[in-house]
Amino acid sequence: MAQQLLYPTAFQLNVRSGVFLSGIRRIGKTTFLKQDLIPALEAQGAVVIYVDLWADRSRLPSALVNEAIQQTLTQFKTPGSDLLERFKSMNFGAAGMTFGFQLERIGTPHGASIAQALSELIDKAGISVVLIVDEVQQALVTDDGYNLMHALKAARDAVNSKPDGRGHLLFLGTGSHKSLVTDMATRRSQPFMGAVTTTYEPLAGDFVVWKLKQLSSAHELILASQSVTYEGFKAMGNRPEELLKALVQLQTTKVDPDQAFPIICATLASAAADVELQTLDEFGALGEALFERIATGPETGVTGLYGVDSLEAFTQTVHALVEANQIQNLVEKMIAANLITRSGHGVYVVADPFIRKVWLSRKSLETSLVKS
Repeated sequence: MAQQLLYPTAFQLNVRSGVFLSGIRRIGKTTFLKQDLIPALEAQGAVVIYVDLWADRSRLPSALVNEAIQQTLTQFKTPGSDLLERFKSMNFGAAGMTFGFQLERIGTPHGASIAQALSELIDKAGISVVLIVDEVQQALVTDDGYNLMHALKAARDAVNSKPDGRGHLLFLGTGSHKSLVTDMATRRSQPFMGAVTTTYEPLAGDFVVWKLKQLSSAHELILASQSVTYEGFKAMGNRPEELLKALVQLQTTKVDPDQAFPIICATLASAAADVELQTLDEFGALGEALFERIATGPETGVTGLYGVDSLEAFTQTVHALVEANQIQNLVEKMIAANLITRSGHGVYVVADPFIRKVWLSRKSLETSLVKS
């Protein structure tokens, strides 16, 4: 990914329009950014500015981004700073770089715009800057965030459109709300319409192998077999934090690890799903019927939610007349709550496959108990 962002081939140049990376919560996106991608980008000579819009939700998105840019430029201006040491071969001078604007006023009405600030940095330093905005969908919540995205697009255009530019500005937006993150790159009303969208793939078997090897070096730890550990990991939605919880709990058992670990994982998975599904209670009986219709449909998604057959089925379930506009409003609210997501035009799926799996398992159990 670092190579594609900084040195794209002729077929990869669209990354300079922006990249939006989405993935369900708690599968390691932020850890990947901080521990893997950012070091890789820096190793290839880029300056990385990282901003998490969930770091302080009481502050405006623009304030968080402006502050991060100010801090980066301040390092270039400060003698002996870590950034100056990294680029000391470029001979910026013992006193550091100078800028033609006041750093503390970046992004304010009477100060330099983000485009001006980053353009001057890139022109003077001759380096590429990668701006990573984590939980980028938070920018859609307020007018300030929407204006910020326009300012970032203006900065992207100002830097990347120069025919003789000394570097590029790469924008990477990541988030846990697939529909909203995808919308930011596909809807005409969004400034980054046309940017690249991609999905963060969950960790798989190789991660489990690595984790078991890491733990096996410690003495007297109780561990399940590799295959059993991997199945448990999948049962918990491929979430590394849940895997660690399960492995900690396993240390307290006196039962065979291969027998105990699946039970521990199933319990943790159910508890995690309960937290996510609490949101569903807000939408009442019709919301539950709608969620069930989507969850029990094909993995590729459900269509026809507003059709006559669907409306009749919903009417029978809730014992009240259900009209298309009710379902449309409910769909939009459930998308905003990150319960469901669009997988295509008029096609809807459960946002988190793990939640769908737990839901189906519970429904199957309920059905079997009723029959018995």
